[in-house]
Amino acid sequence: MPTRSTSFQQLFIQPEFSCLLPSQMYCRGFIFAVAACPEIPMPESWMPWLIRQDSRPADNTPFDQLAEGLMDGLRQELQVMREGGKLVPDECVWNAEVAERLALSEWLTGLLSAHSQMEPVWQDAWLLAQQHPEQDKGVQKSEDPARRLTRCLKLFSTLANVELALQKRSEDQREQLTENLPKLADQLPSLAKEYVTIAGELSAVLPNQFESFTQPVGAANDPAEGK
Repeated sequence: MPTRSTSFQQLFIQPEFSCLLPSQMYCRGFIFAVAACPEIPMPESWMPWLIRQDSRPADNTPFDQLAEGLMDGLRQELQVMREGGKLVPDECVWNAEVAERLALSEWLTGLLSAHSQMEPVWQDAWLLAQQHPEQDKGVQKSEDPARRLTRCLKLFSTLANVELALQKRSEDQREQLTENLPKLADQLPSLAKEYVTIAGELSAVLPNQFESFTQPVGAANDPAEGK
C-alpha cells in the first residue's frame, strides 16, 4: 500500500504530528539551514534533530507520513534556492514589540539550531576547498569565507534573540544597537542569500550531493528512502 502524501503544512494541522515538532516557523528556519548546507545530511540524520525532546509519540504515529511531510518542506526550500526566490518568509518582519516579531525570532532560532548541528560539515567542506582549490566555485578568490559566514551568523543570532544581544553590550552599545535594529533586519534577505552562496561555493568540492534531491517522490534514490 503506497504511503499517503503529507505536505509540510499539514504537519502543523494534524495533532499526531504537531505535538512532535516545534513551531512551523522554527521548522522552516531549520529546514532552510539543512537545504543550504554544503553537504545536505541524509533524512535519518537531520529529522531526529527536529523532533521535540519532550514529545511522546503514540505507538501508532505514522512516522513515514511525518518523514514525507518534512521532505516536502526540504524540497520546497531547495526549489526556492534553485530558482533564486525569496529566502526569508514574508512573516519574518522586524517589529519593536517582541510578540510581533515572533515569526522572525523562531525562523532564525531554527536556522541557528540546524547550523550548530551541521557545523562540522561546514568545517570539513572548507578544509576540502583548501585542499582542492581547482574544484571550488570561487571561494578561494573571495573574501575569507569564515569571515563572511561569521557575519551572517552574527546577524542571525542578534535578530533571533535581541534581548540576549542587548544584555551582552554596554549601555552605550545597547542604545546604538536598539537604534540600528531595523537596519539590521533590512539586511537579513541579503545575508540569507550570502549564507546560501557560501554553501554553494563550498559544495563544489562535494560532487553529486544535490542529485538525490532532484528526483520525484518515489524515485529509487529519493532521500526519504536513503541512497
